[in-house]
Amino acid sequence: MSKSLSVQQYDVIVVGMGPAGASAAYALSLHGLSVLAFDKQTHPRYKVCGGGLSARIAKILPSDFFSIVEKTVRRVQFTYGPQHSFIIESPEPIAYMVMRQHFDHWLVDKARQAGTVIHENESVVEIRDVEDGVEVFTKLKCYRSHIVIGADGVMSVVAQQSFPGRSLRKIPALESEVLGDWVHPFQENPTALISLQAAQKGYGWIFPKRQGLSLGVGEFVKGAKRPKQSFRDFMSHEPMLAGMKIPVPLGYQIPIAAAQDYRKAWAGSLVRGKSMLVGDAGHLVDPLLGEGIYYAVRSGQLAAKSIAAMLSNPASCRLSDYEMMVDNEFGSEFRVAGRLGTIIYGLPRSVHRWAGQRFPGSYQRVLRRYCEVLQGTETYQSLWAKILQRLHWPFVQKM
Repeated sequence: MSKSLSVQQYDVIVVGMGPAGASAAYALSLHGLSVLAFDKQTHPRYKVCGGGLSARIAKILPSDFFSIVEKTVRRVQFTYGPQHSFIIESPEPIAYMVMRQHFDHWLVDKARQAGTVIHENESVVEIRDVEDGVEVFTKLKCYRSHIVIGADGVMSVVAQQSFPGRSLRKIPALESEVLGDWVHPFQENPTALISLQAAQKGYGWIFPKRQGLSLGVGEFVKGAKRPKQSFRDFMSHEPMLAGMKIPVPLGYQIPIAAAQDYRKAWAGSLVRGKSMLVGDAGHLVDPLLGEGIYYAVRSGQLAAKSIAAMLSNPASCRLSDYEMMVDNEFGSEFRVAGRLGTIIYGLPRSVHRWAGQRFPGSYQRVLRRYCEVLQGTETYQSLWAKILQRLHWPFVQKM
């Protein structure tokens, strides 16, 4: 690219306008900073995703979020086979179901109304560090900013160019949607189904939407049976899908966080130079159930907070403070979620059935606690502590 191109200057450039990028751009614009955002597509656009949001997300979103909620779920069915299931019900919401094209478009509009300049259908192809910031090149022209935020998903251009050699874990998933004018029981009484029987080393899901169902399968353990066969088995054997014609699923990668020492793992992997990573681009995804939208929104907000502080007070604030913020909010949670995932997905399904039949009360309490994690009234850390306390394992002190 020629340096003779005219260069427009901004405080921050955001690459990608999914939940993480739009949340960062919105928060930055509210701080009064000049923000330019790029998206390679035009919103609203279809996005492969189950669209299940943990209820705690309502605490960090603008109040008119409920205008784009398809279904509010207060009932979750956990299954381990046709005759083995537990149902958890709550008077308070457990999850909110959205169509991603509507949710993402709503967030993009929030950023635009707050003052973000948005260039859609314009892909970023190159990023260069310069003395006083970053130059971002698209196929059309060059732009300059003090900081660039990579919010461009699992195949992030920002991550590839600004964080060379960075290799983190991704899990395969398949998702489909069944839409129609009929009313499924899970729509009538909004219910989310989580099936451990659906996958060899993962889970399957059925999420209710206003005009149908979202269905999918993810495999969380390396070397497990690929999701294609798991998806076929799930569609064939799940009673709640009997008689339905299921469209061909679409595949995608979920960039889950690895269960390790996050303070060391994130040092230099979320901030490098004048570049930052949020959401899927930063692999900020729950390693137990693959939930990413809550962490996308929250990481975008934390990145904006860190940038605003640094630009207003560079003598005492650093961009790397963002890594510390992420670690404080997500680090221990992801570490425990990864540990739980190793146990849950590593055990044969027959063990889950046995445990549910032998200790139904205790098993149901654990499932209820998990729903409380989604509601924000419980944490993975407190859940893990209660599990260990009940089991009285001899190595509790080592955990």
